[in-house]
Amino acid sequence: QVYLRESGGGLVQPGGSLRLSCAASGTVYTMDWYRQAPGKQRQFLATITKTGRATYADFVKGRFTISRPDNSMNTVDLQLNELKPEDTAHYYCHADEIYYGASVLASDRWGPGTQVTVSS
Repeated sequence: QVYLRESGGGLVQPGGSLRLSCAASGTVYTMDWYRQAPGKQRQFLATITKTGRATYADFVKGRFTISRPDNSMNTVDLQLNELKPEDTAHYYCHADEIYYGASVLASDRWGPGTQVTVSS
């Protein structure tokens, strides 16, 4: 069963923008975004807590923004600006815990990812 699903990836020119979205099948209090390029390790990008506090990897500060649209506890977006060819990767969202009511529905889940390709 897929508990997280990313969307919004695609092909964009250098300097362009994309908005990725991660939809969860339940309530997620803390959501992370990662990416992985071919032949490279998965990189942490950003995390957001239930209160909206965001933390970023240094190399994306000022370019990427993580947010909860309409303060949703089921969806987290990642706005990618000033994209560079080196941002080309598969982007994943991750949740330590997904809740249904007060119960943990699933733990340590990853979405299947969405591809971002930055090329002219």
